[in-house]
Amino acid sequence: MANTFGHLFRTTTWGESHGGGVGVVVDGCPPRLALTETDIQPDLDRRRPGQSRIVSPRKESDTLQILSGTFKGKTLGTPICMWVKNEDARPEAYSEMEKKFRPSHADYTYFAKFGIRAWPGGGRTSARETIGRVAAGAIAKKLLKERCGVEVLAYVKQVQRLVAEVNPDKVRFKDIESNIVRCPDKAAAERMIRLIEKMRREGDTVGGIIEGVARGVPAGWGEPVFDRLEADLGKAMLSLPASKAFEIGSGFGGILMTGRQHNDPFRLRKGKVVTTTNYSGGIQGGISNGQTIFFRVAFKPVATVMHTQDTVDEDFHNTTITGRGRHDPCVLPRAVPMVEAMTALVLVDHALRHKAQCG
Repeated sequence: MANTFGHLFRTTTWGESHGGGVGVVVDGCPPRLALTETDIQPDLDRRRPGQSRIVSPRKESDTLQILSGTFKGKTLGTPICMWVKNEDARPEAYSEMEKKFRPSHADYTYFAKFGIRAWPGGGRTSARETIGRVAAGAIAKKLLKERCGVEVLAYVKQVQRLVAEVNPDKVRFKDIESNIVRCPDKAAAERMIRLIEKMRREGDTVGGIIEGVARGVPAGWGEPVFDRLEADLGKAMLSLPASKAFEIGSGFGGILMTGRQHNDPFRLRKGKVVTTTNYSGGIQGGISNGQTIFFRVAFKPVATVMHTQDTVDEDFHNTTITGRGRHDPCVLPRAVPMVEAMTALVLVDHALRHKAQCG
């Protein structure tokens, strides 16, 4: 079904933005993994609104509760159900949207598909749905780190035209978390924060790019043809709210190079096959080659702006609509843990598939 992601490590999210709560069911997590709420809450805290002056001011503690799938602090191998209560829903802030479609939101497309929509906060299309993804991703990251030695990170690479200088092989978590925009380049981060604050004052929004990194992935993960590792990563990233583009390794920039320049030569170092460059982004033929996996995801400017715009209503009359409510002027700082989560979910699923097929 459309609400489930993965093959062996399966994640099903549920809930709407202004309903009673949101959550996730994780099926296929191996048993005997040490797991409590304290392993998951830090990533939810990085995702939640109200954490800084450059994100949505909605006040949610996003306190997670594990309902099933663990016993005495360890996973059972059975479905893990987790949920977060919605504490600060204000559907009245969306009353104008009850009959009007917000430009560039999913209001019209959901109505066209289902003939009904949860207009307060956008329902399932709200970024609140990603609470379930981030919770599941925290489990996946823990599995990858403890049982495979794989580290998953993400950071803000670019806000509009402001580009950070970051080495994906050396970037550290503490540097990413050293500022509210989650950019490890301190000088670029300061400029990014000023731009986002300017957009908020003007009632406007801005987009940018998040770079994702996975280090320590062994050679051999991924499937030929349709389930290529980069294909699954691309699908995962493009399923996130506000995402618009995905590229891996050299990406679109690779077209400016020749084949001789772009190829990643192999060498043997200390008994291990390595490449002297990494334009492939750690994946060749849809299968990991043992090098650092790195990719970029572009996120559009948030669709809700505090200005009057043209639209139509459910009776298909031309009208106007004015943005209201609590919204992010830039989705990027809160999207960093979302990108990490989806990366981990793809990798842990492929790790389990590889083990099942190849031992």
